Amino acid sequence: MENANSRYVWKNQKKLRTGYTTGSCAAGAAKAAARMLLGGETVEQIRLHTPGGITLYLDVDRIVRDSGGVTCAIQKDSGDDPDVTNGIYVYAKVEKTEEEGITIRGGEGVGVVTRKGLEQAVGEPAINRVPRQMIREAVEGERLSYGYDDGLAVTVSIPEGVRLAGQTFNPRLGIEGGLSVLGTTGIVEPMSERALIETICVEMTMLKAGGRDFCYVVPGNYGSDFLHDTLGYRGDAAVKCSNYIGETIDAAVRLGMRGILLAGHVGKLVKVAAGIMNTHSHQADGRLEVLAAHAAMAGAGRELVCRIMGCITTSGALALLEEAGIRKPVMHTVMEKMEKHLVTRAGENLKIGAVMFEPEYGILGMTDGAEELLEELKGY
Repeated sequence: MENANSRYVWKNQKKLRTGYTTGSCAAGAAKAAARMLLGGETVEQIRLHTPGGITLYLDVDRIVRDSGGVTCAIQKDSGDDPDVTNGIYVYAKVEKTEEEGITIRGGEGVGVVTRKGLEQAVGEPAINRVPRQMIREAVEGERLSYGYDDGLAVTVSIPEGVRLAGQTFNPRLGIEGGLSVLGTTGIVEPMSERALIETICVEMTMLKAGGRDFCYVVPGNYGSDFLHDTLGYRGDAAVKCSNYIGETIDAAVRLGMRGILLAGHVGKLVKVAAGIMNTHSHQADGRLEVLAAHAAMAGAGRELVCRIMGCITTSGALALLEEAGIRKPVMHTVMEKMEKHLVTRAGENLKIGAVMFEPEYGILGMTDGAEELLEELKGY
């Protein structure tokens, strides 16, 4: 087994140090507090085995003993991930209780679920399933070790949680009053795609739980603003997919959504016409190649194709297409190709369409299925 503090991953030709999740902090603090409560000893470091198969050795801080139980904290270490929770303390108080088994509660700075569709029910603390399992297993191990048969209550708190919650997705997801206790492996990988994709899935799950079978999908704020300002629809009713268009389509299929409408700026969406479903520039580009190829199909000569390929931005390329009088036919064939790739990814059970825009020209094109989806989404 290896300690996460000495474990590294490579991302974009950089060697980056991993860290550990708030879930690992909570489980480690709970385990240490349970050992001190039941064994009477002082614990300065605790060994925690994570679901990801890595064993952590966590320093135990801020120990408090009182008549109610034992409280201690673990300091979060996000490694080289730019996480707002890096350096915060996650506390766990363990006390004896008349209730059977192990009870897990949320304390100060742990958010409360206020909307359906999340892992926990409305009114429950936002401590996700895997961290709950980690806490329960860690405390149960100590209970068995000391032969203690009665119940224990674990209260997780994050004093900095209220202040930091506004810098996370929690307000958008309907988690109020603090942070979530998260993690599926117990380990934080720098610049993790998994965390973003999980957030996308959660947003769509909440829409589904609220009775919505159709939704908008936008890469970012550009798409939300466009929905509101140009189409007159609520931008805040959209799922933000970032660069993960393909993963978002897969999530919609998996959740049984009936249809999604993708709305975005040409700089992102034009890549889909080449079958690129992760639009991050580190994954693939192809923007100018798509526009140049479709310009050639519309009759552009070699000189214009070369000028398009020499552009820095899609806006510059669009200006050349407009000047040549072929912008509309180019956009028509681009949207046809985009629709083909989207339908292939979505399969037979999910209606899918796309609207592509650019601030100067407005709507550049719509796939055949887009207008029908716009009608379905009018009430949202």
